[in-house]
Amino acid sequence: MKTINSDITDQYQYITMMLDDMRLKDALPEIKEFLVKTNDWNLQDKIEEIETSYNYMLEYMRQDVDDPKRTEMHLKLLRDTFKVLDTGYLLRISSGSYRSLYLNTLDKLKRSEIQYTLDALLIELESYTENYAVTSLLQTEDSDEKLDAVRQHHEEIQKIMFNRVWTTQSWTNDEAATAKKMIESVLIHENDLCLFVSAVTLSLLEFFDQRKLMLLFDAYRHENNQISQRALVGLAIMFQLYHARIAFYPEVTGRLALLNENERFGKSLNRIQIEMLRSKDTEKINKKMQEEIIPEMIKSANPQNLRINPDELSEEDHNPDWTYNIENSSLGDKLREMSELQMEGADIYMSTFTHQKGYPFFRNINNWFYRFDKQHSSIAKELSNDTDSNVIDLILDSAFFCDSDKYSLLFTILTIPMNYRDMMIKQLSSQSMDELTDKEQTDAMKKITNDPKYISNQYIHDLYRFFKVFPYRNDFTDIFKAPLLLHEYPVLKEIIYKPQLFNELVDFNFHKEHYNEAVSIYNILIELGEDDAELYQKLGYCHQKLKDLDKALDAYQKADMLKPDNVWTNYHIATCYRIMTDYHKALSYYKKVEEVQPENRSLLYNIGSCLVELKQFDEAIQYFFKLDFIDPDNTRTWRAIAWCSFMIRKNEQAMKFYDRIIGKDGVAPDYLNAGHVAWCLGDIKKAIERYTRSCELSGSKTLFLDIFNKDKEYLMKNGINEYDIALMYDLI
Repeated sequence: MKTINSDITDQYQYITMMLDDMRLKDALPEIKEFLVKTNDWNLQDKIEEIETSYNYMLEYMRQDVDDPKRTEMHLKLLRDTFKVLDTGYLLRISSGSYRSLYLNTLDKLKRSEIQYTLDALLIELESYTENYAVTSLLQTEDSDEKLDAVRQHHEEIQKIMFNRVWTTQSWTNDEAATAKKMIESVLIHENDLCLFVSAVTLSLLEFFDQRKLMLLFDAYRHENNQISQRALVGLAIMFQLYHARIAFYPEVTGRLALLNENERFGKSLNRIQIEMLRSKDTEKINKKMQEEIIPEMIKSANPQNLRINPDELSEEDHNPDWTYNIENSSLGDKLREMSELQMEGADIYMSTFTHQKGYPFFRNINNWFYRFDKQHSSIAKELSNDTDSNVIDLILDSAFFCDSDKYSLLFTILTIPMNYRDMMIKQLSSQSMDELTDKEQTDAMKKITNDPKYISNQYIHDLYRFFKVFPYRNDFTDIFKAPLLLHEYPVLKEIIYKPQLFNELVDFNFHKEHYNEAVSIYNILIELGEDDAELYQKLGYCHQKLKDLDKALDAYQKADMLKPDNVWTNYHIATCYRIMTDYHKALSYYKKVEEVQPENRSLLYNIGSCLVELKQFDEAIQYFFKLDFIDPDNTRTWRAIAWCSFMIRKNEQAMKFYDRIIGKDGVAPDYLNAGHVAWCLGDIKKAIERYTRSCELSGSKTLFLDIFNKDKEYLMKNGINEYDIALMYDLI
């Protein structure tokens, strides 16, 4: 059901789209109509002034008046129009019946007794480290309570800071200067700065603000990777949302030009793009976890699957095949696949923790973006009382879980009864204590967790949980709904439009089977002058997977020109022609491959199949016999030999193979063909038996007769007359 606010939002987005396309003349009447219901005469006056200035500018251009500042003026008018529109939009949704979390939070802040400015928040955040250190030194009976009070006050300041930044539509110059001081402060804890950067990002999702965007650029240059990577992810999201509007702000485009002087920015941005695109597979991974891996693990854990009564085992009776069964079972394959996905950076834990976000901690929006902190008041006391905190620390310091999931995991552990918790921790201890005492392992873990790639990847996982699981998620623009395509945005062309970056991007799409996206990028690489056989091979393969065979052939043939007589290329050209039913051409390419791979089973079968389609049964059967010699227990080969034998009237030979097939795993068509052969051999009784069985297996007499009728010509070539065929219908 649509709300009043959703109609307002639709109208706002429609006008925004016109302004993004610089259709200012079309947008102005729409904006004037949009502003009428705000009852804000000041805004209406401003849009009238913009319209007047724009009309003057158009008139000067019509009269060919030399105006060196025309472009500058045009951009300013667009920026001013956006600002008026954004302000009007906030007024419109504020007066609507639906109160979003954003508006409710804004209202609470306005009603708050203490109105914190950014300057006041800066002082509070800077003083926390000292306050905590001093309180920690106190040796009094109530020192723990005092320390907890310091934590809770700090967390309240964090919450206010987050909500204040998030719900401020735009910063003044003074506020922007204070925000920059925050980022540069050495007294503010890195976790607070990470939260601050996330608040800025979330605020920009609501309304564009050049000053906040510039703050993200400043934060990206921070020496702390945790802060810089959050800022980089935020920038990537803003480029996705505002790539057209950004071009109207010379200060922003100038900063981009400056960053382009160091190629590291482009590489980092491209990496974020790939990591964001990786999230496309999260739902598929979740489905695999829920429907395949977890049920298989439960099944494998069932003692009945050992097929041995455990009570009868002695220490010497361990079956060496058990290890084999685990490692080589379908479960083993799936676990290996999940492990590989995890190493790539895929989000394999989303399904595990989706339903563990109901704890009180997650009721505050800022906590969804807060780095895991053992000093948080909701867990600090529990951890200090836990005698086995080393093992819990090992889990929570691991590189496998994002911050949001670490909180979920710990809250879950803390809800388990103590006796069961102790049992679980002892099991974990036996497996993990070696890692705790191994300095190399610890150093390696620290290195991983400080790697920019790891940090940004885990932060994206945190964002994914927020936009997919947060109770008020429908109040936010889901950044994961539309793919991040930075290379398509003109404002980033100088930074992203580089062969090296495109190669990284296309390799990801190709290996993740995102073939449409891969095709687009391969074509860009060709435009950029990349011209090698492998590129055209992969382009052809993508088109083939998309069932666009004409384009696949075109790409394969270009690959063949660059690298003639390549076996892989020839095989795929042949396959395309075969699917397109051009069997002569398919055969000519298959034969080229045969010269190099004379015992390739798939190749031999495909050559035989083409010869069958060309009705060259005598030659086809030789390929199938060769295949039967190489692979003597293949039912598919027997079917081909039997059919070719029937076609060249070697019915005794055909019957021998059909009997083999039926004895092994015969299906309806096998019984039908065997019936044909029996009839042609004069064994009507056996023919009726085989036909009847085929009809039963077909599940439908109509379906059986349709197939039977298609084979009528083959029976007549083998001497069965048309009248006997009609009689056989009734006998069946």
